Amino acid sequence: MKINNPKAIIIGAGVAGPVIALFLQRAGIQAEIYEARPQDSTGWFLNLAGNGMDVLKTLGIEKPIMAEGSPVPQMVMWSGNGNRLGEVRNGARAGLTESVIIRRGELQRCLHDSAMKQGIRIHFGKKLRDIQTTAQGVTAIFADDTTAQGDFLIGCDGVHSRTRQIISPDAPKPHYTGLVSTGGFTNNLDLPPTPSTQHFIFGKRGFFGYHVRASGEIYWFNNHGRAQEPGRTELTQIVSEDWQQRLLEMHRDDLPIINRIIESTQDGIGAYPIYDLSPQPIWHKGRVVLAGDAIHAISPSAGQGASLAMEDAAILAKCLRHNHDLETAFSTYETLRRERVERMVKWARSMGGAKLASGPIQIWFRDLLMPFFLKFATNPAALDWVYAYDTGWDAAKLEPEPSF
Repeated sequence: MKINNPKAIIIGAGVAGPVIALFLQRAGIQAEIYEARPQDSTGWFLNLAGNGMDVLKTLGIEKPIMAEGSPVPQMVMWSGNGNRLGEVRNGARAGLTESVIIRRGELQRCLHDSAMKQGIRIHFGKKLRDIQTTAQGVTAIFADDTTAQGDFLIGCDGVHSRTRQIISPDAPKPHYTGLVSTGGFTNNLDLPPTPSTQHFIFGKRGFFGYHVRASGEIYWFNNHGRAQEPGRTELTQIVSEDWQQRLLEMHRDDLPIINRIIESTQDGIGAYPIYDLSPQPIWHKGRVVLAGDAIHAISPSAGQGASLAMEDAAILAKCLRHNHDLETAFSTYETLRRERVERMVKWARSMGGAKLASGPIQIWFRDLLMPFFLKFATNPAALDWVYAYDTGWDAAKLEPEPSF
């Protein structure tokens, strides 16, 4: 399918969608974005790793995101009883781009503003219902019976992707990791800022992380094990006050700072089940291709979900820039990305397992061995494969070049 002057339909305006649209524009390809939600979301916060920040630098849109976020190049690990287990970089060796913690809503606002300033249209309230393809193009059909036409369609609609369901009905479903994440923000506690540092505490019944911004605002989260996957609306029906009491009880035997943070959070505590997704047999079909969480959702334990989606954006757009034949472009994109993202999902899954330790013996072994694992992570080159990835957007050849 060779296409001249192509137009892309992008489903999803989270992270991957706007970044792909910006790269496609640089490649001379028009794109419009269609988002199921009625407006920008707020959400909690995320770690935008250095490899993702490097992608934003390629687009020249990193400054407003850095201004809204907090650089956190260091992570300090603690046991629930207050023993310092070790310290590692939130990223690889010194000299690489630092990771940034940012509210998800602020990240999306910055990406949307950047896209719209470039004339890229974003349509909200457009929930995908079906996709129809012909020899001439592709049509997206939305729940409100409106349609959009283009030459090809990119599904960036998340771990529960409707696009993936349409092109691959028998594909493996998202894998519930056995973890539920809760979190929130508070300005009601006088803690000193933790500049450049995020703290993680391996509690007896839950894993807790927090960062205190220069303004004094605290970003925090909790991960805890739950064997049975929650129903689709079960967690959203639990109000903030109930979550607060559950979390206070969960961390009653851990470092007191945890419950001080939770008690100071007056509203806005929410929760979601943690999924990952990999491997997938079908990345593309005909005029449709998948990107971001729609094809390789990753546990937040790695802090790589947004960054991998941004890498996808650059590589997919580069493949389309080099190949006007869709099948060749999509196949090359899959070849360049599959091994890396599947390795990343496995790595994140292994780290999430440490949060599921329960019972005094498991916790004792975890806390005993954790310093040895952390010493490995301090090896300057140990995680270069994660953080030093270079999409090679400006290079003449197609393949990305890891800088290690």
